[in-house]
Amino acid sequence: MKQRLQASLGQQLVMTPQLRQAIRLLQLSAVELEAEMIEAVESNPLLEWEEGEGEIALPGSETPLEAGPVQDPGPEPVDTESWSDAELEPWQERTGSRDSDDSFAEQAAEPETLHDHLLWQLHLSHLSGRDRQLGVALIEAISDDGYLRESLETIAASLDGPVPATGELVTVLHHIQRFDPVGVGARNLAESLQIQLSVLDADTPGRALAAHITERLLDQLPRLGAAGVATELGVPVEAADEAIALLLSLDPRPGARLGEVTTDTYIAPDVVIWRSQGTWRAALAEHHRPRLRINQRYEAMIGSSSTADASYLRGHLQEARWLLRNLEARGETLLRVTLCLVQRQSGFLEFGDAGLRPLTLREVASELGLHESTISRAIARKYARTPRGTLPLRAFFASGVGAGTDEETSSAAVQSMIRRLVADENPRKPLSDARLADALRAAGVPVARRTVAKYREAMSIPSSQDRVRMA
Repeated sequence: MKQRLQASLGQQLVMTPQLRQAIRLLQLSAVELEAEMIEAVESNPLLEWEEGEGEIALPGSETPLEAGPVQDPGPEPVDTESWSDAELEPWQERTGSRDSDDSFAEQAAEPETLHDHLLWQLHLSHLSGRDRQLGVALIEAISDDGYLRESLETIAASLDGPVPATGELVTVLHHIQRFDPVGVGARNLAESLQIQLSVLDADTPGRALAAHITERLLDQLPRLGAAGVATELGVPVEAADEAIALLLSLDPRPGARLGEVTTDTYIAPDVVIWRSQGTWRAALAEHHRPRLRINQRYEAMIGSSSTADASYLRGHLQEARWLLRNLEARGETLLRVTLCLVQRQSGFLEFGDAGLRPLTLREVASELGLHESTISRAIARKYARTPRGTLPLRAFFASGVGAGTDEETSSAAVQSMIRRLVADENPRKPLSDARLADALRAAGVPVARRTVAKYREAMSIPSSQDRVRMA
């Protein structure tokens, strides 16, 4: 055998600092993003706030949208005052509120916990009722930092009814571990890092060696260092450095960010959705977000400064350009997702929960050509100001009730129909769960009596017998 050099072309995904920054910015809320921008301006001399009151919107940030295809953007600005009283009145009657000012800090916000985020994804997943029950038990056992601290045997013993086999729990746990944030539900650090490595592209530099390190040398890594790892595994030091750098880019506490309890007490909407002349429109809340630009005076000094000064400014210039580019990408992704939601859920904006259609992360990701985790990050702790009030973007998603056909109805719409039927019933002869199920089937929504009972209890509606005694 002869040694020889060979050149080849290929594509691979590399977790560069720029890519990691883009992922992190995408999942920040509006308040967190503002804090991030303030810190960036303070630490980078090449960044400064834009002067003047005018705001520079991203391209296409005012794209009008109907239930049909997207039309060309019009010159009409985002002006919530253009909502006429006639258009607002139906929503104000339903919600019982009328805004008295245009402040975007509109209402008290309950912090979203890690368990809320995981349960929401479980609710939208394509699992059986039995697997969802197991999933709820597993999620409740996950700590705030994202790790499963209880044994599977203890979780199985705590369940009502037949005790599931450990294999059943493991299968559902593996499904949860792919939720956002990836790696949550791991039983130790090595397993969490292995899960995060598994979702990376197979050609990611250092991926295979990093997985090998987590299996054999993770506990010894701080003592060995790159040179020790290279000696133990018989690989070049450069390869060990590359694998260790990849491990350091992973999150050792995947649930920590969502597990933290925030002290924010107000919602800052990221997007605005409104209707003008019968057409639904959506735009980024540009005037609420801080706007940055590159300091031209420092940028011009790069060519005329000494070597050390030029190198210092050039490094900060590259960081500033990355940040501005990733901010623009964040806005474009958020707007694309919002436009898709408005197009899919125009009935929800028009009629409330009764018009909410079944919609999952997978469907939106498929339509936009993105990954499900990207959609999940894009809508995490993001809010939209609509004529119905300020709503979380996750409110536009709902699981379906039906046979999996095009006639499938969202669970929120079914609950709204049940609430309306109960409100219109004869108080002396209230509808039983079976009669409610018959009424829903007559309306084209095939649901079982036990499903009606579950939704009724979730809405805190008493049974027919209790409603008779209350009449």
